[in-house]
Amino acid sequence: MGRIANLSISAGYFRLILLCLGIIALQGCSTLSIREPSIATGRMATSIEQHDFAVAGGNDVIGRLAVVKLEKGDTLPDIARHFGLGINAISAANPRVDVWAPKAGEQVVLPLSFILPDAPRKGIVVNVATMRLFQYKGEGAALAVSTYPVGVGTGERPTPIGPTKVYRKAARPTWHVPASIAEDHRKKGDPLPPQVPPGPENPLGEYALYLSKAGYLIHGTNKPASVGLNATNGCMRLYPENIKELFNDTPVNTPVAIVNQPYLVGQRDGVLYMEAHTPREDSGAPELAKIYEELRTIEKKAGRPMDWNKVKEVQTAAMGIPVPIFALRPGSGELVAKAIVVEHPDTLQGRPEIPELRLDAWYVLAADMRSEIEARRLAAIITHQGPPIPARVLANNDSYRVLAGPFADDDAARDAAKRLKIDLELDGIVIDPVRK
Repeated sequence: MGRIANLSISAGYFRLILLCLGIIALQGCSTLSIREPSIATGRMATSIEQHDFAVAGGNDVIGRLAVVKLEKGDTLPDIARHFGLGINAISAANPRVDVWAPKAGEQVVLPLSFILPDAPRKGIVVNVATMRLFQYKGEGAALAVSTYPVGVGTGERPTPIGPTKVYRKAARPTWHVPASIAEDHRKKGDPLPPQVPPGPENPLGEYALYLSKAGYLIHGTNKPASVGLNATNGCMRLYPENIKELFNDTPVNTPVAIVNQPYLVGQRDGVLYMEAHTPREDSGAPELAKIYEELRTIEKKAGRPMDWNKVKEVQTAAMGIPVPIFALRPGSGELVAKAIVVEHPDTLQGRPEIPELRLDAWYVLAADMRSEIEARRLAAIITHQGPPIPARVLANNDSYRVLAGPFADDDAARDAAKRLKIDLELDGIVIDPVRK
């Protein structure tokens, strides 16, 4: 297969890859220091509702937990996208499962239950702490909500908190590159044009809602694996299939409230639930104090003690799952989270396809590694780049080669190698096709 060579990568390469993707905490090998909330499984189902829910009178909790058994070749990002979750949510709910190379047969929790943010139930509400968008429709007894995962801003360029509104919409938008982003790319040796037209290279995707807060949008993406991460310059990005629904259902002048609520409490059918997420450094203490004050008020009204050890467990685990913590009235239900067992779908929506090997195509050797599991992780990360770069692992005696491609010509292969260098700090080697 043309020229080929061993590729040397520093010992810290994988950490760099994860840092570049903003998921250093999501390696699937962390260990909790406290007992995780127990989750019991219930009935079997072929599917489960992911986005659209009725908001019954007085209830604050929507959806149901589920579990699904992984099959060979699954990654958590693929499972997350199919079931309408972000990487943050599925990783927090399954802290011991490898994000990029999980084991076939493992059961993973699908955290498809949510406590509604403490905000007016109208228009759009985005909780940056949970990386979740809620779109309210109707009112009173007919109130319903659609909910989608979002990617939000980084610590350096956070998504702004506060009220705003949708002031215009655009299908197939042109991206006018902000000066700050253009400068970032210039420093990395990746200069951008002043504007990027619609197409696979456009980071806004196919649809955009422009907010009255200048410079901020709710939009699609050409990097779906970044949904559920602190990965944007302050905008909120959705999976392509989700932004299309939101775009069609959202009129101009719709109010948008952006909140930061890592700790949530709410009730459903007489049971009080608590949901905890890892807070931003600047918001953890005040938000926790606020929720503890609310819980003490509920305890006082109920006239009996709260299980504060349970509260502490939920807070510390920060698994992003609504956990029953208190019966608001006697006989109001079991304090156990029951999950529906969902059959594994035949096809995972949005899962990147890996084309068959071709002798007449160009490839990029991304890495030559001793560990099969690390090679599988790296191949999965490359495959989930945006726009996609398909990659696979090939065994080679006592090593494992990560091969990206196929590409139609030398220019396409070199462009992919350049992206691997800029995005993942990998020194790929272009491999020419076999010449007959």
